[in-house]
Amino acid sequence: MAILDLTAKSSGLIRCHVCALVTPSSENHPCPRCATPLHVRKPSSLQKTWALTMAAALLYIPANIFPIMTVVQMGQGEPKTILAGVASLIETGMWPLAMIVFIASVVVPLGKIVILIYLLVSVHWGLKTYIKERIALYRLMEVFGHWSMVDIFLVTLLTTLVKMGALATIEPNRGVSFFGAVVVLTIFAARTFDPRLIWDSAHDQR
Repeated sequence: MAILDLTAKSSGLIRCHVCALVTPSSENHPCPRCATPLHVRKPSSLQKTWALTMAAALLYIPANIFPIMTVVQMGQGEPKTILAGVASLIETGMWPLAMIVFIASVVVPLGKIVILIYLLVSVHWGLKTYIKERIALYRLMEVFGHWSMVDIFLVTLLTTLVKMGALATIEPNRGVSFFGAVVVLTIFAARTFDPRLIWDSAHDQR
């Protein structure tokens, strides 16, 4: 076997997904370091990732349709969706903040969903090309994970829409639940996907 064809799987090695120890062992045996059951690949990776990704894709629609919060000042307030809040920031000349909120709250969740679907389809169909590009997409999705905590940007958005006075309050709307669910589901979907499946399809070509 050529050196380039050698993999941990073909060499009888398993990497623990908890402590990252690489050991010559077999499926379901405990890790010598942390006693976690070892798996050559994450169990039911594709099925779990498909379920989480599709759920996130469905919830992404109401998360952007329903209002997130209502800012009430002097007894009056108007519900704001994410896009409506971004438009309000643009109208007030706050372009940098509007772009940050738009990217963190709209582009990043949608981007993660699209990338996950592409990776899942490519593995399901056994695509044997663009291996490095798909791995790069997976790494990019991991970078997106650092932007998943978008609540900071949403709070910044809503507090800048009005000049908060002593009588001002913020009331959450039902869009918050959908949006939070999308963030959590995409985080778990990214973690359940096993990127080694991408390399498996390339190795099976030989």
